[in-house]
Amino acid sequence: MTGVSDLRLVAAAIAGIALAILMIVRGRLHPFMGLLCGAFAVGLLAGLPLIDTAKAVQKGVGDIIGGTGLVVALGLSLGAMLHLSGAASALANSALRLTGPRAAPWATLGIAIVIGLPLFFETGLVLLLPIVVAAAKAMADGATPEARDAAKLRLIMPALAGLGVVHALVPPHPGPLLAVEALGADLGLTMLYGVVIAIPIAVLAGPVLARFVTPGIRLTEPVLSDPVIDLATPSRGRALFIVLLPIVLIASGELAKLVPALADSAILAAAANPVLALLIANLMALPLLFGRRLSEAAIQESIWHETMGAAGAILLAIGAGGALKQVLVSAGLSDLLARVVMMYAISPLLLGWLVAVGIRLAAGSATVATITAVGVMPGVVAASGASPELVVLAIGAGSVFFSHVNDPGFWLVKGYMGTSTADTFRTWSLLETVISVAGLIMVAGLSYIV
Repeated sequence: MTGVSDLRLVAAAIAGIALAILMIVRGRLHPFMGLLCGAFAVGLLAGLPLIDTAKAVQKGVGDIIGGTGLVVALGLSLGAMLHLSGAASALANSALRLTGPRAAPWATLGIAIVIGLPLFFETGLVLLLPIVVAAAKAMADGATPEARDAAKLRLIMPALAGLGVVHALVPPHPGPLLAVEALGADLGLTMLYGVVIAIPIAVLAGPVLARFVTPGIRLTEPVLSDPVIDLATPSRGRALFIVLLPIVLIASGELAKLVPALADSAILAAAANPVLALLIANLMALPLLFGRRLSEAAIQESIWHETMGAAGAILLAIGAGGALKQVLVSAGLSDLLARVVMMYAISPLLLGWLVAVGIRLAAGSATVATITAVGVMPGVVAASGASPELVVLAIGAGSVFFSHVNDPGFWLVKGYMGTSTADTFRTWSLLETVISVAGLIMVAGLSYIV
């Protein structure tokens, strides 16, 4: 990597990403605007003609929105239904009632993993934390303020860990799913490997880490939200069925590939498509969660108002991330990284993780970090022969490294936990970093087994 053109490309990438950071963090612009400007800056500084840069931006946005946009929208609508109907609350409350204070952190971790499977991190957070905080208050009733705060955190941190690991490592979350498609990985294997490493990582980052970081942290009253529709709460069985349905559909479709008698089943093959699986789950959720009231205008308006408000911001951000990715690819960064791996024998898993970490620290968004990293890694995977499934997981682990002030999730978690900014670094940022580093270690270990 000594050529002038290579050095120019690296400098262009760094400068463009730095511009995006300044516009987002200092200029307070939405990531959509900052990342688009950064994408154009990379192209122009790397020597791409302006018209070619514009075409790359359009292609990048189109590829991401076309490939992942439907999954984003359907996942958000399913989350809105689970939230507004009270189904997620019913699941969480039922599980917490079955456990005592000693087992509550482990129950919270399990609840977060199950509820987090079909939901975005932000949606799962809004659904779960009000319930967890209420349960913690009840369990610590009569204790000192310090003991109450510690009890809350010992339940909140496992919930955050459970949501965080599935967001980073387990499809059909948009980041891992996009990485699967971009790198040509097997969806079923990626889900299997992701679940295998996600559970021990969540244990480490949740209940175990909470024992060491909770002492001495004081909490204020958090900002919490509850469902605003007066509905009869769905049964636990219905709620659990809807939560698990898209995962079961995708897994069954992938399992059919391994069973010769089912290999030719068009229905099972179609079920493995995340868009179809989530659409079926949405259609089933409407009557099962809302019953006869699903035709009421107020309920339909609430579902889609909550869905579209969140979808707009997410789709714009990941679309701009796709634009930056495509400009980097068009400028030749993917080919450059492939040459570096071959020349210096750098582990593709480590390289993917490092690229995702760099974008995560720069842009804040885990999904944008994943999109950008996978965009420049196909050449590396092809040249090195690395397992695309493990590269997907390494990038997912890198995408959640050290959440800080340019990550909207940082402020969302801070508001829901009721921590100071410094204590949010001490808890949430450390938790995400543990997930990231432990994820890389476990993916590297898995590479020696599979």
